[in-house]
Amino acid sequence: MDVRQIAKQIVAREGGYVNDPDDPGGATNFGVTLGTLKHLGLDVTQDGQITKDDVKALTPEQAVEIFVRDYFQAPRINELPPGLQASVFDMFVNAGANAVRILQRLLNDMGQAVEVDGVIGPKTLDAVEAAAALAPDHLSDAYCIARRNYYFRIADDAPKLRKFARTKAGGKGGWIRRAEEFISPRYHLSLQEFEARVATWG
Repeated sequence: MDVRQIAKQIVAREGGYVNDPDDPGGATNFGVTLGTLKHLGLDVTQDGQITKDDVKALTPEQAVEIFVRDYFQAPRINELPPGLQASVFDMFVNAGANAVRILQRLLNDMGQAVEVDGVIGPKTLDAVEAAAALAPDHLSDAYCIARRNYYFRIADDAPKLRKFARTKAGGKGGWIRRAEEFISPRYHLSLQEFEARVATWG
Protein backbone atom coordinates (compact mmCIF):
# COMPACT_ATOMS: atom_id res chain seq x y z
CA MET A 1 0.00 0.00 0.00
CA ASP A 2 1.42 3.40 -0.94
CA VAL A 3 1.40 6.48 1.25
CA ARG A 4 -1.49 8.14 -0.57
CA GLN A 5 -3.67 5.12 0.03
CA ILE A 6 -2.77 5.27 3.72
CA ALA A 7 -3.55 9.00 3.75
CA LYS A 8 -6.92 8.41 2.08
CA GLN A 9 -7.74 5.83 4.74
CA ILE A 10 -6.81 8.33 7.45
CA VAL A 11 -9.09 10.94 5.85
CA ALA A 12 -11.93 8.41 5.78
CA ARG A 13 -11.25 7.38 9.37
CA GLU A 14 -11.17 10.98 10.59
CA GLY A 15 -14.47 11.88 8.91
CA GLY A 16 -15.84 15.31 8.13
CA TYR A 17 -16.09 18.57 10.02
CA VAL A 18 -16.38 18.46 13.81
CA ASN A 19 -15.84 21.02 16.52
CA ASP A 20 -16.18 19.12 19.80
CA PRO A 21 -15.49 21.44 22.76
CA ASP A 22 -13.89 18.50 24.61
CA ASP A 23 -11.46 17.74 21.77
CA PRO A 24 -8.12 19.52 22.30
CA GLY A 25 -7.74 19.76 18.52
CA GLY A 26 -10.75 22.04 18.20
CA ALA A 27 -12.32 22.59 14.79
CA THR A 28 -11.25 19.70 12.56
CA ASN A 29 -12.08 18.46 9.07
CA PHE A 30 -10.76 15.16 7.71
CA GLY A 31 -8.26 15.23 10.59
CA VAL A 32 -6.86 18.67 9.71
CA THR A 33 -7.23 21.23 12.51
CA LEU A 34 -7.55 24.98 12.43
CA GLY A 35 -4.18 25.15 14.16
CA THR A 36 -2.62 23.16 11.32
CA LEU A 37 -4.05 25.46 8.67
CA LYS A 38 -2.73 28.49 10.55
CA HIS A 39 0.68 26.88 10.97
CA LEU A 40 0.82 26.12 7.26
CA GLY A 41 -0.61 29.51 6.29
CA LEU A 42 -3.27 27.77 4.21
CA ASP A 43 -6.10 30.18 3.42
CA VAL A 44 -8.49 27.72 1.79
CA THR A 45 -11.23 30.29 1.13
CA GLN A 46 -8.69 32.89 0.00
CA ASP A 47 -10.39 35.66 1.95
CA GLY A 48 -7.26 36.91 3.67
CA GLN A 49 -7.83 35.17 7.00
CA ILE A 50 -7.69 31.63 8.32
CA THR A 51 -10.73 30.67 10.38
CA LYS A 52 -13.11 27.77 10.98
CA ASP A 53 -14.58 28.55 7.54
CA ASP A 54 -11.30 27.39 6.02
CA VAL A 55 -11.49 24.17 7.99
CA LYS A 56 -15.02 23.59 6.71
CA ALA A 57 -13.99 24.37 3.11
CA LEU A 58 -11.10 21.89 3.10
CA THR A 59 -11.49 19.03 0.61
CA PRO A 60 -10.46 15.40 1.15
CA GLU A 61 -7.87 15.80 -1.61
CA GLN A 62 -6.31 18.79 0.14
CA ALA A 63 -6.23 16.84 3.40
CA VAL A 64 -4.39 13.98 1.69
CA GLU A 65 -1.78 16.37 0.31
CA ILE A 66 -1.26 17.97 3.73
CA PHE A 67 -0.87 14.59 5.40
CA VAL A 68 1.60 13.21 2.87
CA ARG A 69 3.76 16.33 2.85
CA ASP A 70 3.55 17.57 6.45
CA TYR A 71 2.70 14.47 8.50
CA PHE A 72 4.60 11.76 6.64
CA GLN A 73 7.53 13.20 4.71
CA ALA A 74 8.39 16.24 6.84
CA PRO A 75 8.69 14.32 10.16
CA ARG A 76 10.61 11.53 8.34
CA ILE A 77 8.07 8.81 9.01
CA ASN A 78 8.84 7.67 5.47
CA GLU A 79 12.29 6.62 6.72
CA LEU A 80 10.93 4.21 9.35
CA PRO A 81 10.66 0.48 8.60
CA PRO A 82 7.64 -0.18 6.34
CA GLY A 83 5.83 -2.14 9.03
CA LEU A 84 5.79 0.89 11.32
CA GLN A 85 4.94 3.60 8.84
CA ALA A 86 1.15 3.29 8.62
CA SER A 87 0.51 3.29 12.38
CA VAL A 88 3.01 6.04 13.22
CA PHE A 89 1.64 8.11 10.32
CA ASP A 90 -1.93 7.62 11.51
CA MET A 91 -0.93 8.49 15.06
CA PHE A 92 0.99 11.58 13.92
CA VAL A 93 -2.20 12.86 12.31
CA ASN A 94 -4.05 12.13 15.53
CA ALA A 95 -1.53 13.30 18.10
CA GLY A 96 1.34 15.12 16.39
CA ALA A 97 4.84 14.61 17.76
CA ASN A 98 3.44 12.43 20.57
CA ALA A 99 3.35 9.68 17.92
CA VAL A 100 7.14 9.82 17.79
CA ARG A 101 7.51 10.15 21.56
CA ILE A 102 5.55 6.91 21.98
CA LEU A 103 8.01 5.23 19.62
CA GLN A 104 11.02 6.70 21.39
CA ARG A 105 9.79 5.56 24.80
CA LEU A 106 9.26 2.10 23.38
CA LEU A 107 12.79 2.09 21.97
CA ASN A 108 14.16 2.98 25.39
CA ASP A 109 12.13 0.15 26.91
CA MET A 110 13.77 -2.14 24.35
CA GLY A 111 17.24 -1.06 25.42
CA GLN A 112 17.87 1.51 22.70
CA ALA A 113 18.78 4.76 24.43
CA VAL A 114 17.29 7.73 22.58
CA GLU A 115 16.04 11.13 23.65
CA VAL A 116 12.27 11.38 23.89
CA ASP A 117 11.92 14.63 21.96
CA GLY A 118 9.27 13.82 19.36
CA VAL A 119 11.73 14.22 16.49
CA ILE A 120 12.83 11.45 14.11
CA GLY A 121 16.53 12.08 13.70
CA PRO A 122 19.54 9.88 12.91
CA LYS A 123 19.75 8.44 16.44
CA THR A 124 16.07 7.49 16.49
CA LEU A 125 16.35 5.91 13.05
CA ASP A 126 19.41 3.92 14.15
CA ALA A 127 17.59 2.81 17.29
CA VAL A 128 14.55 1.72 15.28
CA GLU A 129 16.76 -0.29 12.95
CA ALA A 130 18.43 -2.00 15.90
CA ALA A 131 15.12 -2.73 17.61
CA ALA A 132 13.62 -4.05 14.39
CA ALA A 133 16.60 -6.39 13.98
CA LEU A 134 16.07 -7.72 17.51
CA ALA A 135 12.30 -8.14 17.19
CA PRO A 136 11.41 -8.04 13.49
CA ASP A 137 8.01 -9.63 13.96
CA HIS A 138 6.97 -7.70 17.05
CA LEU A 139 8.02 -4.05 16.77
CA SER A 140 4.89 -2.90 14.97
CA ASP A 141 2.55 -4.63 17.44
CA ALA A 142 4.59 -3.32 20.36
CA TYR A 143 4.25 0.23 19.03
CA CYS A 144 0.51 -0.12 18.51
CA ILE A 145 0.00 -1.54 22.00
CA ALA A 146 2.01 1.39 23.40
CA ARG A 147 -0.25 3.69 21.38
CA ARG A 148 -3.36 2.05 22.84
CA ASN A 149 -1.92 2.45 26.34
CA TYR A 150 -1.25 6.13 25.59
CA TYR A 151 -4.94 6.64 24.87
CA PHE A 152 -5.91 4.81 28.04
CA ARG A 153 -3.61 7.01 30.14
CA ILE A 154 -5.07 10.18 28.64
CA ALA A 155 -8.56 8.99 29.51
CA ASP A 156 -7.44 7.96 33.00
CA ASP A 157 -6.28 11.51 33.67
CA ALA A 158 -9.04 13.44 31.85
CA PRO A 159 -12.59 12.19 32.49
CA LYS A 160 -14.08 14.46 29.81
CA LEU A 161 -11.98 12.65 27.19
CA ARG A 162 -13.14 9.18 28.16
CA LYS A 163 -15.93 9.37 25.60
CA PHE A 164 -13.24 8.99 22.93
CA ALA A 165 -12.00 5.75 24.49
CA ARG A 166 -15.29 4.18 25.62
CA THR A 167 -18.72 4.35 24.02
CA LYS A 168 -21.87 5.26 25.91
CA ALA A 169 -22.80 1.58 25.72
CA GLY A 170 -19.54 0.65 27.43
CA GLY A 171 -17.66 -0.75 24.44
CA LYS A 172 -14.40 0.29 22.86
CA GLY A 173 -14.42 3.91 21.78
CA GLY A 174 -12.91 5.42 18.66
CA TRP A 175 -9.42 5.86 20.08
CA ILE A 176 -9.11 2.22 21.10
CA ARG A 177 -10.66 0.84 17.92
CA ARG A 178 -8.35 3.07 15.89
CA ALA A 179 -5.25 1.79 17.67
CA GLU A 180 -6.36 -1.81 17.31
CA GLU A 181 -6.81 -1.46 13.54
CA PHE A 182 -3.02 -1.71 13.38
CA ILE A 183 -2.54 -4.45 16.01
CA SER A 184 -2.49 -8.16 15.19
CA PRO A 185 -5.85 -9.68 16.21
CA ARG A 186 -4.23 -11.84 18.89
CA TYR A 187 -3.34 -8.67 20.81
CA HIS A 188 -6.78 -7.08 20.66
CA LEU A 189 -8.47 -6.67 24.01
CA SER A 190 -11.53 -8.81 24.55
CA LEU A 191 -14.62 -7.00 25.79
CA GLN A 192 -13.99 -8.44 29.24
CA GLU A 193 -10.37 -7.23 29.22
CA PHE A 194 -11.46 -3.82 28.03
CA GLU A 195 -14.13 -3.54 30.71
CA ALA A 196 -11.62 -4.52 33.37
CA ARG A 197 -9.18 -1.86 32.13
CA VAL A 198 -11.74 0.94 32.31
CA ALA A 199 -13.60 -0.27 35.44
CA THR A 200 -12.20 2.54 37.57
CA TRP A 201 -13.77 5.15 35.25
CA GLY A 202 -17.17 4.52 36.78
